[in-house]
Amino acid sequence: MAHLKPLPLYAALLFAAACSQPGVKASQPVAVETQAQQPAVAAADLDAEAEALALAEAEAALPKQPLTPDILFKFLVAEVAGQRGEMGVAQATYLDLARQTQDPRIARRAVEVSMFARDQAGALESARLWAAAEPTSERAQQTLAALLLNEGRLDEAEPILRILLQEDTANSFLHLSALMGKMRDTRAAQELVERLAADHPTLPEARFAVAQAAASAGRSEEAFAALQQADEQRPGWEPAALLRAQMLAKTSGPDALAFMRDFLVRHPGARDVRLAYARALVNANQFTEARAEFTRLTGEFPRNAEVSFAAGLLSLQMGDVEVARDLLTQTLEYNPRDPDMVHYYLGQVAEQMKQPEVAAAHYVEVTTGNYLVPARARQAALLAREGRLDEARTLLAFTHGENDAQNVRLVQAQAELLRDNKKHAEAVEVLSAGLKRFPDSADLLYDRAMVAEKLDKLDMLEADLRRVIVLRPDDAQAYNALGYTLADRTDRLAEAVVLLDKALALAPEDPFILDSVGWAQYRAGNLARAQEYLERAYKTRPDPEIAAHLGEVLWARGLREEAGKLWQTSLQAHPQNEVLLETLRRLTP
Repeated sequence: MAHLKPLPLYAALLFAAACSQPGVKASQPVAVETQAQQPAVAAADLDAEAEALALAEAEAALPKQPLTPDILFKFLVAEVAGQRGEMGVAQATYLDLARQTQDPRIARRAVEVSMFARDQAGALESARLWAAAEPTSERAQQTLAALLLNEGRLDEAEPILRILLQEDTANSFLHLSALMGKMRDTRAAQELVERLAADHPTLPEARFAVAQAAASAGRSEEAFAALQQADEQRPGWEPAALLRAQMLAKTSGPDALAFMRDFLVRHPGARDVRLAYARALVNANQFTEARAEFTRLTGEFPRNAEVSFAAGLLSLQMGDVEVARDLLTQTLEYNPRDPDMVHYYLGQVAEQMKQPEVAAAHYVEVTTGNYLVPARARQAALLAREGRLDEARTLLAFTHGENDAQNVRLVQAQAELLRDNKKHAEAVEVLSAGLKRFPDSADLLYDRAMVAEKLDKLDMLEADLRRVIVLRPDDAQAYNALGYTLADRTDRLAEAVVLLDKALALAPEDPFILDSVGWAQYRAGNLARAQEYLERAYKTRPDPEIAAHLGEVLWARGLREEAGKLWQTSLQAHPQNEVLLETLRRLTP
């Protein structure tokens, strides 16, 4: 049940009491200094005085309501009901109070409660009361206009919008789409914006609003035409360029990139467009170009944590670890939104620089959030590499996740440590204990199946993987793992082929699934088809196990020289791979 965010009771009572208090004129302070001794009035004092005057005027304009027992009782009933989740009672009581008092503060609260309760009619009536009680409030008028637009009452909303546009024309046009965002009739919304914009033919913000409305209505040509007019009226205006890029990206990422690239050639100082361009390059996996743009932006957006962090991650992605370290270290100085995330990646940088103690120090700094468990897992892996496996296991055992997903990942990390250290039986015990806590965890079931294979517990493997398939029927890797095991370790080739065909249908370009299909074809004696699948797999990913399988098929087809060259090439890059070494021992003299 949803609960209304309460108005603090103490503040609420003060607010209610204020309704009944008459204004009191402040007494004048006694002058105790001579004119020569009086300091000059600071600008801050003048601002404070002006703010106090404005507040006093606003308070004076409010209706003077006597705090009757009836009003106080209803007010408390509404707040308590809202806190208890009884939204119908809270909404009806606040609306009754707004009608009774005509107080804009109560009417505004009635709007909030009605919207929380999803009572559109009550919200609209409350907004009318608010706007009538506080006609100079821009927020009240905006709220009323938005609710009228949501109800499709354009004739009533239009005059209100015209008044709002007179107050701050340019900014009001920029925010017009937010007011109209929930209109169901997007074509009617576009026509309304066009009527409002017609009074301002030379204002680029008006053309921008027309473009937004046309885009929402699915009329791209009209939107692009309006943006072209905005660009002619204000060349190089970034909001219009960004909207054009967003529209282009919906149909063609390369076209959006080309537009932004050309725009930046003509307007190199367009920082917001450059930032959008850099992000789009990352999404397009054009990391070299993206890093160049983010590196440039670090100078244009000095002390910007987001920019320096992105540049640092791209440098890490490209293997430039020293630059990554410097940029990520700077990010910490710029008060980033998520310092834990920055420390996590600094830990990875330190690992790549062969500085395990520095890496561990960064991982220790990660104390909350999504990176807590990955950081502890990396810490534990560092300890295990130093031969301190018991300490590593203790670290993970005493780490507590913030949710079930993190706690499942902790179990996986403990099992991974044991598996990497060839302690497969203990890994199965850890995963089995985890499954008692999380019996429907597909991740733990899959991991236990993979360790069970190492122990020749094929019954456990099959049971766990079939359970994963029930829990996640679209999990291609579960079908692949079971199908490959049946093809490699049993004579149940027909079942294996069915499972692998399903995996391939779910992920037709996955190199490991292609490898499994090829290996099953080899085991069935279909050497030509096996070679076809394995070559596709190896071309996509030159993995040593795929190389071992492809080489064995080539060997079986009499292409032994090709097989030997393939194995030697893979062995140079992966000298310790067990599958590759076992294949060489079995087939070569």
